[in-house]
Amino acid sequence: MLKGKDLLSIHELSADEVQEILALAAELKAKQKAGIEHHLLKGKTLGMIFEKSSTRTRVSFETGMYQLGGQALFLSNRDLQLGRGEPIKDTARVLSRYLDGIMIRTYGHDRAEELARYADIPVINALTDLLHPCQVLTDLLTIREHKGKNLQGLKMAYVGDGNNMTNSFMYGCAKAGMEFVAATPEGYRPDAEVTRQAQEDARATGASITLVTDPLEAVKGADIVVTDTWASMGQEAEHEERKRIFAPYQVNDKLLAHADKRAIVMHCLPAYRGEEITEEVFERFAPVIFDEAENRLHTQKAIMALLMG
Repeated sequence: MLKGKDLLSIHELSADEVQEILALAAELKAKQKAGIEHHLLKGKTLGMIFEKSSTRTRVSFETGMYQLGGQALFLSNRDLQLGRGEPIKDTARVLSRYLDGIMIRTYGHDRAEELARYADIPVINALTDLLHPCQVLTDLLTIREHKGKNLQGLKMAYVGDGNNMTNSFMYGCAKAGMEFVAATPEGYRPDAEVTRQAQEDARATGASITLVTDPLEAVKGADIVVTDTWASMGQEAEHEERKRIFAPYQVNDKLLAHADKRAIVMHCLPAYRGEEITEEVFERFAPVIFDEAENRLHTQKAIMALLMG
């Protein structure tokens, strides 16, 4: 049972809990499409702390709470005493007296961990510099829709920067029993401790986690090819240097020729066409990519319903 728990990392979920989230997300999506009321959080309130801005995160969580019968409060640093130096542990204890759950999108993962440590209500990690669990659970739902419910044995190739998405994909694929191969340049590999933990998780499900530098090696026979922006929020000053380093890691037709002929391409957005992905590849797989974007809504509704219900 997930009720009352936090969701900071997929590593902290069991394989069964991951499947529980995906199953409920699919059910809630079907109900929403059919116009069936599903007010599982009627009368409940989610506080949304944004220290990093986002289009998809704010709209999907806010709309999700509305569709679940509750309400969401947008809280930026301008709205909170956090912006004036109040300790996060005090903010956690105050908000616990008012709210039923907290979502945080921030920089250092330690801030999300401290918030959860002192809060008496569920805390959801909507992105930190280390992890992005809601997005990867969303991506697993999207893969289920396009590749079938049984994810066991599917191969995902990630090509690009070893960032918070790569870290979370390792955890997600390990829990789902998938083969995961990430191709990143030297010096841009995913977090070493996350890699170790994900490989340990993988042994329990028959999954595998592999890191390489050659993108062609990574995508060989892949069922899913994934990429992300080369310069994340806060790395704008490195953009030109990163474009030079990551140029061989672009997802284009030449690279995809090495993947399975039925492979799908995914991107969590925003996408920079002509950099990490070509315009042609993006538009060809736009139906999948925008299913992926939509599924943030349904997956996060499932997460909130299970944690806060």
